[in-house]
Amino acid sequence: MDVRRWLLIVLCACTAVVQAQDVPGKIMLASEEWNDYTNKDGSGLAWDVLRHVFEPAGIKLQTRSVPYTRSVGLAQRGEVDGWVGAYRDEAKGVLYPHWNFDSDHIYALGLANTPAPTLAKLGNYRLAWVRGYKYEEYLPNVRRFNQIERRDGILPMLEHARADFYIDALTEAKYVLNQADDPSTFTLTHIAELPLYLGFADNERGRALMAVFDQRMAVLVKSGELKPLFEHWKQPYPF
Repeated sequence: MDVRRWLLIVLCACTAVVQAQDVPGKIMLASEEWNDYTNKDGSGLAWDVLRHVFEPAGIKLQTRSVPYTRSVGLAQRGEVDGWVGAYRDEAKGVLYPHWNFDSDHIYALGLANTPAPTLAKLGNYRLAWVRGYKYEEYLPNVRRFNQIERRDGILPMLEHARADFYIDALTEAKYVLNQADDPSTFTLTHIAELPLYLGFADNERGRALMAVFDQRMAVLVKSGELKPLFEHWKQPYPF
């Protein structure tokens, strides 16, 4: 064997060993508790997808349920390895991977007798969404909006004309709609698709875990291995 070729093989093998040693054996991810998506007990679509990404690479997934804005802060301070459900470039001081792991199916919830909104005409309406989601940065022409602390007062807000539409991801919008005494008085309208990312801590651990995430997502999307997870949870496949 040519000496130079042999040395190259040895160097590559050593590099692979070093990289494997640099990758943490676990990842701690924080998330708001979203029904059937990031349940507190570790079940849900997002947790299933992320286990499928990391655990075959030898990285154990650990979860932490906290309010959304707190999950962002924990990642920014490096107290967790990342947070779930970030929009691209949403917050400073964190790292964003190349791959998203899902997409947010954004809907507008309003009274059934209100004309259905379009993405281009959102600026004509008074909107509301949960504090911290920053839809004003990702939806066009938004001018009038109110940020609320909890979802339990949304239906009265719409019924008493304090807002024209409530904006949220489909799962959460359906959860709110199911609280109505008569759901037929409301309607849901699809308005946008927003890719969802992990926001990684900007440190050595975060960079190593992000590299593994991007490598694994490229493989999983190409193979279609994630499709059964989305089918199981009855959610649209985003890739």
